[in-house]
Amino acid sequence: MQTVTLNDGFEMPAIGLGTYQVRGGQGVNQILAAIKDGYRSLDTATNYDNEGAVGEAIRRSGLPRSAFFVTSKLPGKYHQYADATMAIQESLYRMGLDYFDLFLIHWPLPKRDHYVEAWQAMIDARTRGLIRSIGVSNFEPEHLDRLIQETGVTPAVNQLEVHPYWTQERMVAEDQKRGIVTEAWSPLGRGSAALKEPLIQQLATKYGKNVGQIVLRWHTQRGIVPIPKASNLVHQRGNLDIFDFSLAPEEVAAITALNQDDGRIDNQDPNEYEEFD
Repeated sequence: MQTVTLNDGFEMPAIGLGTYQVRGGQGVNQILAAIKDGYRSLDTATNYDNEGAVGEAIRRSGLPRSAFFVTSKLPGKYHQYADATMAIQESLYRMGLDYFDLFLIHWPLPKRDHYVEAWQAMIDARTRGLIRSIGVSNFEPEHLDRLIQETGVTPAVNQLEVHPYWTQERMVAEDQKRGIVTEAWSPLGRGSAALKEPLIQQLATKYGKNVGQIVLRWHTQRGIVPIPKASNLVHQRGNLDIFDFSLAPEEVAAITALNQDDGRIDNQDPNEYEEFD
């Protein structure tokens, strides 16, 4: 497994497993299968209602805690400092873990305007050893800059919606400028028609890969860490098998050119979106 070095010196796997809508006993089995196939980065969130299942899979795997890179996220209803502090602890209790490798603010919710408080709570939780790396999700440049200016701490990661129909060139560049690693949620587009694009199908044929592998490799060559969700065991294994070939620069550019102005999956604008909570 290749790794990416974060701005705080910690390393994270170059691809992870998304667990959105993976729950209960069936979810535990799906995550266990993924671990067996080689996944070590597991991405969950309080709002996914599955932190317990992810933690149980880790315990059942028989592997040491140190083998995993575990991410969870803070929901908007807990952005105030005291609430955020307790929510981090509760997430750890639900998962049966002593620390998170990465913890993110799930959405900025600028209309509520408590995300700086939440960030300070995460900084303090890191100081106490509850979190190793801290980051954000769905943050725009102005949100990132406010965190940095008011606390002096730059996020290690910004997890964004990125796929061939929503390529986020501006935000990837803004993250890179600040030394922030971009992660991609829904990196394949969540059932997106992008996987049926002739360009991607042609590249799959050329490289002897499936269309999902082409898109995931496109992400990694852009310096992005994708976290695809896959419950199908064949897809789980295939999604890891992307580091034995490289797309040509013009092929990366051609996929990026598939971007659409209305390419967001659910039109979730971080400046307007109020989050599910």
